[in-house]
Amino acid sequence: MRFLVTRSPEDAARTAEKLIARGHEACIAPVTRILPTGDPMPSEPYDALIVTSAHAEAALAALDRLKPVFAVGERTAEPLRAAGFSDITVAEGDAVSLVRLIRGTLAPGPTLLHVTARHHKEEPALSLRAAGFTILQWEAYEAQAVERLPDSAAAALRSGQIGAALHYSRRSADLVIRLAGEAGLASRLLGFPHLCLSADVAAPLRSAGAATLVAEEPSEEALLRLLDRVP
Repeated sequence: MRFLVTRSPEDAARTAEKLIARGHEACIAPVTRILPTGDPMPSEPYDALIVTSAHAEAALAALDRLKPVFAVGERTAEPLRAAGFSDITVAEGDAVSLVRLIRGTLAPGPTLLHVTARHHKEEPALSLRAAGFTILQWEAYEAQAVERLPDSAAAALRSGQIGAALHYSRRSADLVIRLAGEAGLASRLLGFPHLCLSADVAAPLRSAGAATLVAEEPSEEALLRLLDRVP
């Protein structure tokens, strides 16, 4: 089966390899491009770091490698290790487990620098502030939306070559719905199953009328286990 993958190019390439290993094909059609924002890092001192995406990799050179780091998952921890950070504690891949990990490791009070994206969710900062931590947020990168549906996706949708889609973020799901609509391909996009990393990712697709399947946990392996459930 051929799956639509709308992640950023580097992430989509890794996903495509995993699909091929499972006997499937990938139509790589990124709807965002990852770019540095150019925003300066906060000048206030901080006690530890929070990193919630491997896309923060380009910002790591500006950070103190001696500070402890809390990474949201193993994929995010990889570039941290490569950059020379050694005090890395890894959560289970989602904001809930990350908050639980930090609260279980640190007493309330420290200042945490969260290296994040321009379009970021309220968590984990909201829960950590409520728990007594000071959170500094550095919007170091952004997932910039592309102007139109990638040609590869448009052609594959128009010709009926896509059997299902994989979705890793709510923003990319929102974008592909909008871009498909602008291309006159909304009905094609919504006509096959959409496999989603979480219920939050699935929400805009469900609202648009698409059939969705949600991973049991927010990890790629859990998402790929849904492949066997696609008719």
